[in-house]
Amino acid sequence: MDLSIVIPLYNEEESLPELEAWIRKVVEEQQYTYEIIMIDDGSKDNSWQVVEELHRKNPNVKGIKFRRNYGKSAGLNVGFAAAQGDVVITMDADLQDNPEEIPELFRMIKEEGYDMVSGWKKVRHDPLFSKNLPSKFYNWTARFLTGIKLHDFNCGLKSYSNRVIKGIEVYGEMHRYIPVLAKWAGFNNIGEKVVQHQERKYGVTKFGLERFIRGPLDLLSVIFMSRFGKRPMHFFGALGTLFFIAGFVILGYLSIAKLIYQEYGITERPLFFFGILVLTLGTQLFLTGFLAEMISRNAPDRNNYLIEKRHE
Repeated sequence: MDLSIVIPLYNEEESLPELEAWIRKVVEEQQYTYEIIMIDDGSKDNSWQVVEELHRKNPNVKGIKFRRNYGKSAGLNVGFAAAQGDVVITMDADLQDNPEEIPELFRMIKEEGYDMVSGWKKVRHDPLFSKNLPSKFYNWTARFLTGIKLHDFNCGLKSYSNRVIKGIEVYGEMHRYIPVLAKWAGFNNIGEKVVQHQERKYGVTKFGLERFIRGPLDLLSVIFMSRFGKRPMHFFGALGTLFFIAGFVILGYLSIAKLIYQEYGITERPLFFFGILVLTLGTQLFLTGFLAEMISRNAPDRNNYLIEKRHE
Protein backbone atom coordinates (compact mmCIF):
# COMPACT_ATOMS: atom_id res chain seq x y z
CA MET A 1 0.00 0.00 0.00
CA ASP A 2 1.33 3.45 -0.91
CA LEU A 3 -0.31 5.64 1.67
CA SER A 4 -2.00 5.57 5.07
CA ILE A 5 -3.74 8.72 6.29
CA VAL A 6 -4.28 8.72 10.06
CA ILE A 7 -6.92 11.11 11.40
CA PRO A 8 -7.70 11.35 15.14
CA LEU A 9 -11.05 13.01 15.74
CA TYR A 10 -13.31 14.16 18.54
CA ASN A 11 -16.81 15.53 17.88
CA GLU A 12 -16.22 16.31 14.19
CA GLU A 13 -19.36 14.89 12.57
CA GLU A 14 -19.90 17.94 10.34
CA SER A 15 -16.43 18.03 8.82
CA LEU A 16 -15.83 14.30 8.18
CA PRO A 17 -17.81 13.83 4.91
CA GLU A 18 -16.18 16.89 3.34
CA LEU A 19 -12.73 15.84 4.54
CA GLU A 20 -13.08 12.29 3.20
CA ALA A 21 -14.30 13.53 -0.20
CA TRP A 22 -11.41 15.99 -0.43
CA ILE A 23 -8.80 13.38 0.48
CA ARG A 24 -10.29 10.82 -1.90
CA LYS A 25 -10.20 13.31 -4.77
CA VAL A 26 -6.53 14.13 -4.17
CA VAL A 27 -5.22 10.58 -3.69
CA GLU A 28 -7.22 9.08 -6.56
CA GLU A 29 -5.89 11.76 -8.90
CA GLN A 30 -2.39 10.58 -7.90
CA GLN A 31 -3.44 6.92 -8.30
CA TYR A 32 -2.19 5.96 -4.85
CA THR A 33 -3.27 2.77 -3.18
CA TYR A 34 -4.42 4.11 0.16
CA GLU A 35 -6.32 3.80 3.40
CA ILE A 36 -7.90 6.46 5.59
CA ILE A 37 -7.83 5.49 9.27
CA MET A 38 -10.20 7.56 11.41
CA ILE A 39 -9.80 7.18 15.16
CA ASP A 40 -12.87 8.33 17.09
CA ASP A 41 -11.56 9.48 20.46
CA GLY A 42 -14.78 8.91 22.41
CA SER A 43 -16.90 11.46 20.54
CA LYS A 44 -20.22 12.46 22.09
CA ASP A 45 -21.85 13.43 18.80
CA ASN A 46 -22.58 11.25 15.75
CA SER A 47 -18.99 11.10 14.51
CA TRP A 48 -18.81 7.31 14.71
CA GLN A 49 -22.03 6.88 12.72
CA VAL A 50 -20.56 9.17 10.06
CA VAL A 51 -17.36 7.06 9.98
CA GLU A 52 -19.42 3.90 9.52
CA GLU A 53 -21.37 5.49 6.68
CA LEU A 54 -18.16 6.65 4.98
CA HIS A 55 -16.79 3.09 5.27
CA ARG A 56 -19.89 1.70 3.56
CA LYS A 57 -19.42 4.11 0.68
CA ASN A 58 -15.62 3.81 0.50
CA PRO A 59 -14.00 0.60 1.86
CA ASN A 60 -10.66 2.40 2.02
CA VAL A 61 -12.03 4.30 5.03
CA LYS A 62 -11.35 2.38 8.23
CA GLY A 63 -12.54 3.30 11.71
CA ILE A 64 -11.34 2.73 15.27
CA LYS A 65 -13.51 3.84 18.18
CA PHE A 66 -12.41 4.46 21.78
CA ARG A 67 -14.83 3.87 24.65
CA ARG A 68 -13.97 7.29 26.08
CA ASN A 69 -11.78 10.28 25.37
CA TYR A 70 -8.09 9.37 25.76
CA GLY A 71 -6.49 12.26 23.88
CA LYS A 72 -4.79 12.84 20.55
CA SER A 73 -1.60 10.97 21.43
CA ALA A 74 -3.51 7.75 22.13
CA GLY A 75 -5.37 8.12 18.85
CA LEU A 76 -2.17 8.57 16.88
CA ASN A 77 -0.47 5.66 18.61
CA VAL A 78 -3.31 3.29 17.75
CA GLY A 79 -3.50 4.67 14.21
CA PHE A 80 0.23 4.15 13.74
CA ALA A 81 -0.07 0.54 14.89
CA ALA A 82 -2.82 -0.09 12.31
CA ALA A 83 -1.20 1.78 9.39
CA GLN A 84 0.03 -0.37 6.48
CA GLY A 85 1.14 2.25 3.95
CA ASP A 86 4.76 2.86 2.96
CA VAL A 87 4.13 6.53 3.77
CA VAL A 88 1.94 7.61 6.68
CA ILE A 89 0.38 11.06 6.80
CA THR A 90 -1.37 12.51 9.82
CA MET A 91 -3.86 15.35 9.74
CA ASP A 92 -6.53 16.88 11.92
CA ALA A 93 -10.21 16.27 11.24
CA ASP A 94 -11.34 19.90 11.47
CA LEU A 95 -10.52 20.82 7.83
CA GLN A 96 -7.77 23.22 8.91
CA ASP A 97 -5.19 20.90 7.30
CA ASN A 98 -5.27 21.01 3.52
CA PRO A 99 -5.32 17.58 1.75
CA GLU A 100 -3.80 19.23 -1.33
CA GLU A 101 -0.48 19.04 0.55
CA ILE A 102 -0.53 15.22 0.48
CA PRO A 103 1.27 14.61 -2.86
CA GLU A 104 4.26 16.80 -1.95
CA LEU A 105 4.52 15.34 1.56
CA PHE A 106 4.41 11.86 -0.01
CA ARG A 107 7.09 12.79 -2.56
CA MET A 108 9.47 14.18 0.05
CA ILE A 109 9.43 10.85 1.87
CA LYS A 110 9.63 8.58 -1.18
CA GLU A 111 11.96 10.58 -3.46
CA GLU A 112 13.98 12.87 -1.19
CA GLY A 113 14.49 10.18 1.44
CA TYR A 114 13.26 12.01 4.51
CA ASP A 115 12.34 9.90 7.52
CA MET A 116 9.76 12.47 8.51
CA VAL A 117 8.43 15.78 7.19
CA SER A 118 6.70 18.22 9.52
CA GLY A 119 4.26 20.84 8.28
CA TRP A 120 4.86 24.50 9.10
CA LYS A 121 1.74 26.64 9.36
CA LYS A 122 3.61 29.82 8.49
CA VAL A 123 0.36 31.77 8.21
CA ARG A 124 -2.07 30.71 10.93
CA HIS A 125 -5.80 31.34 11.15
CA ASP A 126 -6.04 30.96 14.92
CA PRO A 127 -6.67 33.41 17.80
CA LEU A 128 -3.54 35.44 18.52
CA PHE A 129 -3.33 35.15 22.31
CA SER A 130 -4.91 31.75 22.94
CA LYS A 131 -3.01 29.81 20.24
CA ASN A 132 -0.57 31.81 18.08
CA LEU A 133 1.65 33.39 20.74
CA PRO A 134 1.76 30.30 23.03
CA SER A 135 2.59 28.17 19.98
CA LYS A 136 5.49 30.44 19.00
CA PHE A 137 6.85 30.32 22.55
CA TYR A 138 6.63 26.52 22.80
CA ASN A 139 8.22 26.05 19.39
CA TRP A 140 11.12 28.34 20.33
CA THR A 141 11.60 26.46 23.60
CA ALA A 142 11.48 23.08 21.87
CA ARG A 143 14.04 24.18 19.27
CA PHE A 144 16.35 25.50 21.98
CA LEU A 145 16.16 22.40 24.18
CA THR A 146 16.15 19.68 21.51
CA GLY A 147 18.32 21.14 18.78
CA ILE A 148 15.73 20.21 16.13
CA LYS A 149 15.33 23.18 13.78
CA LEU A 150 11.58 23.07 13.14
CA HIS A 151 9.26 26.06 13.22
CA ASP A 152 6.08 24.18 14.11
CA PHE A 153 6.44 21.04 16.23
CA ASN A 154 2.70 20.79 16.88
CA CYS A 155 1.43 20.96 13.31
CA GLY A 156 -0.98 18.04 12.83
CA LEU A 157 -0.05 17.67 9.16
CA LYS A 158 3.04 15.47 8.98
CA SER A 159 4.33 12.63 6.84
CA TYR A 160 6.43 9.67 7.94
CA SER A 161 8.17 6.67 6.54
CA ASN A 162 6.41 3.55 7.83
CA ARG A 163 9.51 2.45 9.71
CA VAL A 164 9.39 5.67 11.77
CA ILE A 165 5.85 5.23 13.06
CA LYS A 166 6.57 1.58 13.90
CA GLY A 167 9.68 2.61 15.84
CA ILE A 168 8.14 5.17 18.22
CA GLU A 169 5.47 5.18 20.90
CA VAL A 170 3.26 8.25 21.31
CA TYR A 171 1.82 8.65 24.81
CA GLY A 172 0.68 11.31 27.27
CA GLU A 173 0.65 14.57 25.32
CA MET A 174 3.69 13.60 23.23
CA HIS A 175 1.92 14.21 19.91
CA ARG A 176 3.38 17.72 20.22
CA TYR A 177 6.90 16.34 20.22
CA ILE A 178 6.83 13.45 17.74
CA PRO A 179 9.93 14.90 15.96
CA VAL A 180 11.80 14.59 19.26
CA LEU A 181 10.64 10.98 19.68
CA ALA A 182 11.72 10.23 16.10
CA LYS A 183 15.15 11.74 16.64
CA TRP A 184 15.50 9.83 19.91
CA ALA A 185 14.71 6.62 18.01
CA GLY A 186 17.55 7.32 15.55
CA PHE A 187 15.63 8.95 12.69
CA ASN A 188 17.62 12.13 12.13
CA ASN A 189 16.58 13.04 8.57
CA ILE A 190 13.70 15.31 9.54
CA GLY A 191 12.42 17.85 7.03
CA GLU A 192 9.92 20.68 7.04
CA LYS A 193 7.40 22.01 4.53
CA VAL A 194 5.34 25.19 4.59
CA VAL A 195 1.68 24.13 4.46
CA GLN A 196 -1.53 26.03 3.98
CA HIS A 197 -3.60 26.51 7.13
CA GLN A 198 -7.36 26.74 6.69
CA GLU A 199 -9.80 28.65 8.85
CA ARG A 200 -11.94 26.40 11.06
CA LYS A 201 -15.20 25.76 9.25
CA TYR A 202 -17.14 23.76 11.85
CA GLY A 203 -17.16 23.47 15.63
CA VAL A 204 -14.61 24.78 18.12
CA THR A 205 -11.08 23.83 19.18
CA LYS A 206 -10.85 20.81 21.49
CA PHE A 207 -7.74 21.99 23.35
CA GLY A 208 -8.19 24.06 26.51
CA LEU A 209 -5.92 25.96 28.88
CA GLU A 210 -4.50 22.73 30.32
CA ARG A 211 -2.18 22.47 27.30
CA PHE A 212 -0.15 25.38 28.74
CA ILE A 213 0.76 23.12 31.68
CA ARG A 214 0.97 19.74 29.98
CA GLY A 215 3.04 20.91 27.02
CA PRO A 216 6.15 22.08 28.94
CA LEU A 217 5.99 19.12 31.33
CA ASP A 218 5.88 16.65 28.46
CA LEU A 219 8.77 18.44 26.75
CA LEU A 220 10.91 18.10 29.89
CA SER A 221 9.85 14.46 30.17
CA VAL A 222 10.80 13.55 26.60
CA ILE A 223 14.14 15.39 26.86
CA PHE A 224 15.01 13.61 30.09
CA MET A 225 14.00 10.20 28.71
CA SER A 226 15.94 10.75 25.50
CA ARG A 227 19.13 11.60 27.37
CA PHE A 228 18.95 9.55 30.55
CA GLY A 229 16.23 6.94 30.02
CA LYS A 230 18.79 4.10 29.78
CA ARG A 231 21.25 5.57 32.30
CA PRO A 232 19.36 7.43 35.07
CA MET A 233 22.35 7.12 37.42
CA HIS A 234 24.26 9.54 35.20
CA PHE A 235 21.76 12.26 36.07
CA PHE A 236 20.62 11.51 39.61
CA GLY A 237 23.97 10.10 40.72
CA ALA A 238 25.99 13.07 39.45
CA LEU A 239 23.56 15.58 40.93
CA GLY A 240 23.37 13.66 44.22
CA THR A 241 27.15 13.46 44.47
CA LEU A 242 27.50 17.22 43.99
CA PHE A 243 24.90 17.93 46.67
CA PHE A 244 26.47 15.40 49.03
CA ILE A 245 29.96 16.89 48.62
CA ALA A 246 28.61 20.42 49.15
CA GLY A 247 26.82 19.34 52.33
CA PHE A 248 29.89 17.44 53.56
CA VAL A 249 32.13 20.49 53.01
CA ILE A 250 29.70 22.79 54.86
CA LEU A 251 29.41 20.46 57.86
CA GLY A 252 33.15 19.82 57.80
CA TYR A 253 33.85 23.53 57.98
CA LEU A 254 31.45 23.92 60.92
CA SER A 255 33.06 20.96 62.69
CA ILE A 256 36.55 22.46 62.28
CA ALA A 257 35.25 25.80 63.53
CA LYS A 258 33.89 24.01 66.60
CA LEU A 259 36.97 21.90 67.37
CA ILE A 260 39.82 24.25 66.47
CA TYR A 261 38.45 27.74 66.88
CA GLN A 262 36.19 26.80 69.79
CA GLU A 263 33.13 28.37 68.22
CA TYR A 264 29.93 27.73 70.10
CA GLY A 265 26.33 27.58 69.01
CA ILE A 266 27.02 26.25 65.51
CA THR A 267 23.74 24.35 65.60
CA GLU A 268 22.03 27.71 65.84
CA ARG A 269 23.64 28.99 62.64
CA PRO A 270 21.52 28.83 59.45
CA LEU A 271 24.52 27.37 57.62
CA PHE A 272 24.33 24.25 59.79
CA PHE A 273 20.74 23.49 58.76
CA PHE A 274 21.54 24.30 55.13
CA GLY A 275 24.41 21.79 55.25
CA ILE A 276 22.15 19.11 56.71
CA LEU A 277 19.53 19.83 54.01
CA VAL A 278 22.03 19.65 51.13
CA LEU A 279 23.63 16.46 52.52
CA THR A 280 20.20 14.81 52.84
CA LEU A 281 19.16 15.87 49.34
CA GLY A 282 22.40 14.50 47.91
CA THR A 283 21.85 11.15 49.61
CA GLN A 284 18.26 10.94 48.38
CA LEU A 285 19.17 11.87 44.81
CA PHE A 286 21.97 9.29 44.74
CA LEU A 287 19.62 6.57 46.06
CA THR A 288 16.99 7.61 43.51
CA GLY A 289 19.53 7.17 40.72
CA PHE A 290 20.65 3.82 42.13
CA LEU A 291 17.08 2.50 42.32
CA ALA A 292 16.24 3.84 38.85
CA GLU A 293 19.36 2.16 37.47
CA MET A 294 18.34 -1.16 39.05
CA ILE A 295 14.86 -0.88 37.54
CA SER A 296 16.29 0.04 34.14
CA ARG A 297 18.74 -2.86 34.14
CA ASN A 298 15.99 -5.32 35.02
CA ALA A 299 13.53 -4.00 32.44
CA PRO A 300 12.61 -6.63 29.80
CA ASP A 301 13.52 -4.26 26.92
CA ARG A 302 16.84 -3.07 28.37
CA ASN A 303 18.81 -4.62 25.49
CA ASN A 304 16.41 -3.72 22.70
CA TYR A 305 18.46 -1.73 20.20
CA LEU A 306 17.09 -0.06 17.11
CA ILE A 307 18.95 -2.12 14.53
CA GLU A 308 18.22 -0.90 11.01
CA LYS A 309 20.12 -3.50 8.97
CA ARG A 310 21.90 -6.75 9.66
CA HIS A 311 23.95 -9.01 7.40
CA GLU A 312 24.74 -12.50 8.64
